[in-house]
Amino acid sequence: MACAHPAHMDSSWTADLGQRLRRLFWLKLIGTTTWTWLFFVGYFELLRNPTGPVHLVPLTPLDHWVSFQGWALVPYLSLWVYVGVAPGLLRDFRSLFAYGLWSGALCLTGLALFALWPTQIPALGVPADAPALMAVLKGVDAAGNACPSMHVAISMFTAAWVAHLLRRIGAPGWLAALNWLWFVAIAYSTLAVRQHVVLDVLAGAALGAVYAWASLRWHPRPD
Repeated sequence: MACAHPAHMDSSWTADLGQRLRRLFWLKLIGTTTWTWLFFVGYFELLRNPTGPVHLVPLTPLDHWVSFQGWALVPYLSLWVYVGVAPGLLRDFRSLFAYGLWSGALCLTGLALFALWPTQIPALGVPADAPALMAVLKGVDAAGNACPSMHVAISMFTAAWVAHLLRRIGAPGWLAALNWLWFVAIAYSTLAVRQHVVLDVLAGAALGAVYAWASLRWHPRPD
């Protein structure tokens, strides 16, 4: 039996990848932007008007070990690119619509948790020589709505979906590793820019993992 030529295999997955990214491009872009905007409407409403007493999330020894690192703003803000990768790799409207429903349910669960149990992180402080963008971030996104970290939750959800879709495409292992490295960088950055603490990150990762598992299990043709 003849074996497929490596160059042919490479062109096969790259062609599939390119085709997926082009399919329904504008719908994916507008849909992802709309979902993000709607989430932030609820997020900032609860941030400014908590429904009850705001509880401090306790610190762990790891929180004292991780110092502020200005470079972490790059992976932190890269989430807004990363959230578009999984829907970008879907190739039909039915799968895209179901993905939107599951990711929307994840966001609504996070908002419900913030409403039922308002939280914030302790004042950890940011160095005076921190990048100017950090002051803007702190001014817009205060220390509330902390646990679970939705930054981490949606990153975990995205990472699991991207990993699944890369396997479907037959992408090489280095691309799958890069996907998980991106997730880890985003999760770590939430600690390094002092927007979350360890318990927020763990809770967010667990929430995202539950929704990723459920959505991949009960999803119409998740490819």
